[in-house]
Amino acid sequence: MSMLTKLRCITLDVTGTLIAYKGELGDYYCMAAKSVGLPCPDYKRMHEGFKLAYTDMAKKHPCFGHADKMPNIVWWKTCVRDSFVKAGYDYDEETFEKVFRRIYSTFGSAAPYTLFADSQPFLRWARKKGLIVGLVSNAEYWYQDVILPALGLNQGSEWDFGVFSGLEGVEKPDPKIYEIALERAGNIAPEEALHIGDSMRKDYVPATSVGMHGLLLDRFKTPDAEDWKKSGATVLPDLVAAQEWLVNN
Repeated sequence: MSMLTKLRCITLDVTGTLIAYKGELGDYYCMAAKSVGLPCPDYKRMHEGFKLAYTDMAKKHPCFGHADKMPNIVWWKTCVRDSFVKAGYDYDEETFEKVFRRIYSTFGSAAPYTLFADSQPFLRWARKKGLIVGLVSNAEYWYQDVILPALGLNQGSEWDFGVFSGLEGVEKPDPKIYEIALERAGNIAPEEALHIGDSMRKDYVPATSVGMHGLLLDRFKTPDAEDWKKSGATVLPDLVAAQEWLVNN
């Protein structure tokens, strides 16, 4: 009996599994600064500043401010301002507003993202096989409403339901987000579901902790992949290999 015959549902992570960022964060912050006549911020400092600011905001206002009812634009404005400050750039209010608007509109569009070539075929194949396909992502409404459709991943043709942290108020690695996914799929049993992602901590561990099957993709040849395998996880290079594994395992 193949793994495929045991399943009724497949859920997938989005960023790093179905889509990826184009270029570096610094590219977009540089374009925004140049658009108002400012020099390009240092890429390394900007990257480190963003990591610190994002981590801080995620702790203070998790799920993009869901519990605080914080408007999306306010959450991101605070995060972007802190990113610049932590990187050593403190713009006046008028200048920052212009820079921020450029960054916010860019990341609210499909422009900074690219779709892996195997994503759409895999999702369509899974649905054609009669599987319910869900997306589980630490992301906001714009993934569901703007970015994924613009990249050719549409609800109803490539996926059936989404569980996005900014809309649910729960985020990975909290196992509850996977319990929500099982409910959304029609209250199916966890052993009838498989989650595919690219993070041991956010995808594999919490999904398997609620009883789901787990599969990790190592698209970027991360050094951690060997440790994932030693921990007992199935690790594959892409969704083409995942499809073969589902049929033949």
